[in-house]
Amino acid sequence: MNTEELSPRYADIDLWQPADILDAMIEGQLASVAAVRAARAQIEHAALAIEGRLRKQGRLVYVGAGTSGRLAVQDGAELMPTFSWPQERLLLLLAGGEAAMTQAIEGAEDDTERAAATIAEHDIGPDDVLIGVAASGSTPFTLTCLREAKRRGALTVGIANNPGAPLLTDAEYPIFLATGPEPIAGSTRMNAGTAQRITLNLLSTLIMIRLGRIYRGMMVEVQACNAKLAKRRERMVGHLTGQSGEPVREALDLARGSVKLAVLLLQGYDLAEAEAVLDRVDGRLRAALDHLAKMRAPSLDGTPSLDDTGENTKRGS
Repeated sequence: MNTEELSPRYADIDLWQPADILDAMIEGQLASVAAVRAARAQIEHAALAIEGRLRKQGRLVYVGAGTSGRLAVQDGAELMPTFSWPQERLLLLLAGGEAAMTQAIEGAEDDTERAAATIAEHDIGPDDVLIGVAASGSTPFTLTCLREAKRRGALTVGIANNPGAPLLTDAEYPIFLATGPEPIAGSTRMNAGTAQRITLNLLSTLIMIRLGRIYRGMMVEVQACNAKLAKRRERMVGHLTGQSGEPVREALDLARGSVKLAVLLLQGYDLAEAEAVLDRVDGRLRAALDHLAKMRAPSLDGTPSLDDTGENTKRGS
């Protein structure tokens, strides 16, 4: 496996000057970015396939062990506060459980029985997406989870750093990251880990953009779980509506903190109308605003336009 090989380039790294060590490791990080760039098409294809499955209300499942598993869990955990991804539609499966986030659990990554049982316990099936991450591409826990999920009809994505690895050959959507040998042999938290982290970030963010959870470059689904994010939410609504101060705060209160609903309320619609149109367009704010603009537009003969039910629109422009 390339990720386990000794590299002649770094054979005497322990004798180098600190600045030279840092330069070599930075070089490796830049090579990781290049490896991700080379896999762009694979990332795109995987994202579009995942989007289609998640539009059917499926779950997003991240699986891994060790460093790869921690990176996968981190990416998944950030989807809830950043994009308000429903917790009930997210599974984070780390070999060894939560304790493995901060310590090595002996034998956890080799426990194939536990892996198969975990997939069965969560009843993973055709509506779901499983993303398995392993630098080697052959970690037994991760590989078993992916194979079992695939057998049960789930869409599977494999991310690995060794060509031809089982995780890549068995996944429907393989993403190969050619990071090669590490500066410290086998320490895949370095080059391989960086490439995995970037790939996961790109993959999940592209999916969330495609699902309408970003509008005009802003996180319009953000959860205001602290004062900083509450202020950011107010700024977003203000920026999108041209209003500020108390009207923005009142709209957010009425919208129960939803940026999307608050924006529509400040356009003059009541809460029921705003909720209905967002539901009609799968929560996409751009589509909701376009829909409402068409509803408001007068017809060619000067009469108010009709909405989709054939009734006159309630509000003019």
